[in-house]
Amino acid sequence: MFRKLEHKTDVIKNFSPAWFASVMGTGILAVTSQMYASYLPFLQSIALALWILNIILFCILLIPWILRWILYPHNAVADLQHPIIAQFYATIAIGFLVLAGDFLAVGTHYLPHHLSNTCAQWLWGIGTFLTFIFAITVPLIMFLGSHVEITHINPGWFIPPVGLIVIPIAGAKLISTWPANLQLPMLILNYVAWSTGFFLWLFLATICFYRFLCCPPLPSTLAATIWINLGPIGAGTMALLNLIQSSSILKIETFAGSFELFGLIFWSFGFWWLMIAILKTRHYIRNAKLPYAMSWWGFTFPLGAYVGSSYMIGQLFQSSTIKIYGFVLYWLLVILWSVVSGATLSRAYTGELFQTPKSPK
Repeated sequence: MFRKLEHKTDVIKNFSPAWFASVMGTGILAVTSQMYASYLPFLQSIALALWILNIILFCILLIPWILRWILYPHNAVADLQHPIIAQFYATIAIGFLVLAGDFLAVGTHYLPHHLSNTCAQWLWGIGTFLTFIFAITVPLIMFLGSHVEITHINPGWFIPPVGLIVIPIAGAKLISTWPANLQLPMLILNYVAWSTGFFLWLFLATICFYRFLCCPPLPSTLAATIWINLGPIGAGTMALLNLIQSSSILKIETFAGSFELFGLIFWSFGFWWLMIAILKTRHYIRNAKLPYAMSWWGFTFPLGAYVGSSYMIGQLFQSSTIKIYGFVLYWLLVILWSVVSGATLSRAYTGELFQTPKSPK
């Protein structure tokens, strides 16, 4: 183990903030496996195994993440100021949110509801706080810095601010678990998170589109970030549909139907981006320019969020076509998660992932 490292302490010193993207990817696979267990019952056991694995993975990764700030603060701060690496700091915050969703989607089948809801509340609360912190801090550092170039722009920039759109996925389901006097404020907080994330995504998507059109293609180490655009679309649709179900306390007539229709429209845009992501990835593979990088986890959570939204849209509108479409994409997610997790595990074992990183160019 770690045979490619000169010093074992490099595991902490060079620990990448992108590691928590693996928690995001594994967590969303657990949620979607639980969803599609209604089609194939054995997937419920898969969801259980992934949920347990994700808890263990999160706890393990938390140790070097914290130790790096204590033992190597200079390295941690340097990454936070980097125009590309800094964007992945928000993955730890979203990891908390995804774990909260795991407890609600999977954990409630195996734990007492009170215990599962309490765990989800704590995870969601910490994740929400950190997501807001990173959504403000990371863009602010970019605003005040003079080192950002247009070639630095990539869909990974969506992660800190658009992580806000993930908050209501579990947050909306938790509304009824809060004391009565907190339910309306919590609902409004979830709407603030969703709307902020949604509009920031629109701004950043425009900037990324400009970068794609007017600059050379993304470097091969960032090729997988092309898939990240599916994240706001999928997670945004899931969050919106959950918010609709929890908004009865607003007492607005004809509220649900209009927003459900918008959810369908929002989700539909994902088809175009999925095709672009698949074809651009095929281009990189054909040109033998898709070397492994931690950014490969960008293949998983965004697609998983889109798969989850496909399931919810299919159920809502009772469309067999959308149901089949989502189920096919679920198996694509399984394949990609298996490939990425295997590649990550083998390189972590040799220590390759903890060598001094080379900045993407």
